[in-house]
Amino acid sequence: MSEPNAATALSPSATWLLLGAAFLTFSIGAGFMHAYTVFLVAFIEAFGWSRADVSVAYAVGQLVTGASSPLVGILVDRLGPRRLVLVGGCVLAAGLLASAWTTALWQVVVLYGVVMTLGANCLGLVVFVPLLSRHFVRHRGMAVAVVQSANGFARAFSAPLTTMMIGGLGWRGAYLWQGAFMAAAVLPLAALFRGTNEARGGVRRSADGQGWTLRQAMRTPHFWLLGAVYLFTGLGSFLVALHQLAFAVDVGFDKLYAAGVLGMGAFLSLPGVIVTGTLSDYVGREVSAVVTYGTSILGVVFGLMITGPDQHLLLWLHACFFGLTWGARGPAITAKTADLFPGPNLGTILGVITIGTGVGAAAGAWLAGFVFDVTGSYRVAFWLSIFFYVCGSVAFWSLRRPPAVRA
Repeated sequence: MSEPNAATALSPSATWLLLGAAFLTFSIGAGFMHAYTVFLVAFIEAFGWSRADVSVAYAVGQLVTGASSPLVGILVDRLGPRRLVLVGGCVLAAGLLASAWTTALWQVVVLYGVVMTLGANCLGLVVFVPLLSRHFVRHRGMAVAVVQSANGFARAFSAPLTTMMIGGLGWRGAYLWQGAFMAAAVLPLAALFRGTNEARGGVRRSADGQGWTLRQAMRTPHFWLLGAVYLFTGLGSFLVALHQLAFAVDVGFDKLYAAGVLGMGAFLSLPGVIVTGTLSDYVGREVSAVVTYGTSILGVVFGLMITGPDQHLLLWLHACFFGLTWGARGPAITAKTADLFPGPNLGTILGVITIGTGVGAAAGAWLAGFVFDVTGSYRVAFWLSIFFYVCGSVAFWSLRRPPAVRA
């Protein structure tokens, strides 16, 4: 299952342990970032900020994620994942601890949107995909799916756990404990990737014998189509995801109950991402992705049908269908990027393309809050989510034929 010509040959057990380490690290970092959906409600109650106001920090965070991804990709190509995890974990811990003393919106924007985001980005997909792509070749979609599923797993446990922490400790106390945990976990997490920093040299080359460079990739329509896929997917997902809990509370559902339902729905993304990512190895990346877009659209439709707090079935259907495919397109998109542009510069190429996700997620998160402030409802935002999901599926389907290698 691992690539036979890799510079650092790993035993099958070591390869699977590496995959587990990537899953664990991504889960922890993403869990702290997804907790903002709960802190968002706490900030509204504590400071009286508008929905658009509290969405700014999340939108800035997504922009910073996209803007910093090329740098993270370059650094992981040169320094390896262990050093990135060490630096990112320290930065994330510092941001969490400092957030306990915030008193103004600009502080939340700086700490969450910039500091914590930069730290979490060093614990994410751009860091781990190049590494896993070298050791999982025939089953690349499955490997990327497993680590991508950590994002949905993080959403599943972060909302109910953070809700309980804030209920018992207050939002400031919750930030303190989260920061302390991250600080304690940094060294053990970095140690899991010892020996991986020298693995860069054995990447399998593409047909031109030298691998793809960023300049070559940018000369193909596939590079820009992938960027569009990331953009549309970010818009479609975050027009709904950030405000799901606020939407349910506004309808009249109990906050803890709604957080539990949405958390259970998000937990379904764990098997959903793995299954769809693995299927992409057999039925094709495009078919797998289009199916997940359709499932997400169905989940949004169920959300649009909710009009009151007695419609528990619709809330569960919304949470489950939307949650089942949360992040499920990620393995197909990321594996498709590795399929199209293999080589020692994959991290850099992936980092640049990922800018689309940051822009889309930022715009979607802020736009949903703005739409609510203007209309008093999330219905328009949900319809826009469906529209952008359709755009994403069309763009992805256009990637069926591989690009020619450019000189």
